[in-house]
Amino acid sequence: MIDITTWMQKFLHSLNETFANRVWFVGLQGSYGRGEACDTSDIDIVVILDELTPSDIQKYNAMLNTLPHRELICGFVSGKDELLHWEPSDLFQFYYDTTPIQGSLDELLPLLDKVAVERAIKIGACNIYHGCVHNMLHEKSEDILKGLYKSASFVVQAIAFKKTGKYIKHKSELQDVVSTDERLILDTFLNLKNGGEGDFNSMSETLFVWSKKWITENS
Repeated sequence: MIDITTWMQKFLHSLNETFANRVWFVGLQGSYGRGEACDTSDIDIVVILDELTPSDIQKYNAMLNTLPHRELICGFVSGKDELLHWEPSDLFQFYYDTTPIQGSLDELLPLLDKVAVERAIKIGACNIYHGCVHNMLHEKSEDILKGLYKSASFVVQAIAFKKTGKYIKHKSELQDVVSTDERLILDTFLNLKNGGEGDFNSMSETLFVWSKKWITENS
């Protein structure tokens, strides 16, 4: 597995050499950010510059091409001003699931109020509902279903935050603070994540009913 500490040192050196004092924030998301990475995990990097131009995107791409494990690098790149004016419901997950490496995202905190959390839950449930119905009718893809359960696990994190006021980063630790319905969603997600299988129709129906409930009854 990649030594992420050593890799990040190389990344930061290249980034700061390329953009100098224009780097406002660098962070890690995903499995490396949570300390759950495996050999095939993406390196999910967040980079926020003072501003972002088309030429900056090209410079960043050229820089990434010089780094080891280029095929695993993904993530979010933005200018500071765009981020500070982003849809707050998107920023909820973004803020709490990002491990700071250089700089801080704390300027976002005033935007993450109760309304933002509730919108994160509602919009997430609506997207899952739509994706689930589309997949049941058209794609019938197990991979898409796995992705929808992954998205649902993020919604459960927001639900737990709304209930407790605390963000629980590790999905396996959420079961103790959510309802039976959410525990079923989490158990299915973790089973699929770990290579387990299940009945496509049954899992799809469970996800559909759960998202429908959050759209119609809990918002």
